[in-house]
Amino acid sequence: MRFVRFGERGSERPGAVDADGGIRDLSDHVPALSDGSLDPDVLGECASLTLSDLPAVPKGTRLCKPIDRIGKIVGIGPNYRDAASLAGFRINPEPTIFLKAASAASGPNDSIELPRLANRVDWGVELAIVIGRVAKYVSVEDAMRCVAGFTLCNDLTERAFQLQRGGQWTKGKSHDTFAPLGPWLVTPDELRDLDAVELWLDVNGERQQQASAGGMIFKVPYLISYVSRFMRLEPGDIILTGTPGGVGLSFDPPRFLKAGDRIRLGGTGLGEQDYECVSA
Repeated sequence: MRFVRFGERGSERPGAVDADGGIRDLSDHVPALSDGSLDPDVLGECASLTLSDLPAVPKGTRLCKPIDRIGKIVGIGPNYRDAASLAGFRINPEPTIFLKAASAASGPNDSIELPRLANRVDWGVELAIVIGRVAKYVSVEDAMRCVAGFTLCNDLTERAFQLQRGGQWTKGKSHDTFAPLGPWLVTPDELRDLDAVELWLDVNGERQQQASAGGMIFKVPYLISYVSRFMRLEPGDIILTGTPGGVGLSFDPPRFLKAGDRIRLGGTGLGEQDYECVSA
């Protein structure tokens, strides 16, 4: 299934996408897309619902990030060889892990706020894993049993804060709106071949990134297992799987975002995001 959250801030409700692309209200069946409701068995029960019998949500209603309470956002550093090479990052034998503040999460059409004193804000479309069950020291073989579903994320980064201000990458990754998620939470049964997911991102109508998720160095089950060795993963946690080549830092000269720029991005079976950059 494809789950969503919709409505104005503070009054968001859970929904599902029907066969015609419309949104149906799930409020009477799922209290919220968070915590225990993200368990794969709980989400699986919704598959028995006849979506056409549920209340239709008016077209044009705002879509929010597709899960409610996010515990933590765990980022994976260079995970595509072309991206690492073009941006000048080294590929390590083990994944590079960083944390991105949960408060950075926003909806798939909400404006992107450029931080004060920022002039090197970069983009990065990614496949995101949403955790649905506790995972601690989980094996690669069992890792997918802990997945609620997948969504899109734009791992926005202020490169000067990340690379030139000292400290960890988190500093450049965590500004408000720097993790737009959605539009959908797609359950694994609808996205069986992750390698076939084609990710793309446009800035002002110009294609900047396009690549298959099959190009990831470290695959999804391994990443879940690996991260769970160092921290307990809980329902509502998100793992970002890395971005393919074409980030602004990799161009000569580099390309960075400014107020008024419009970003569109998408992924096979995952929907699209569309928003404008604004000054803080």
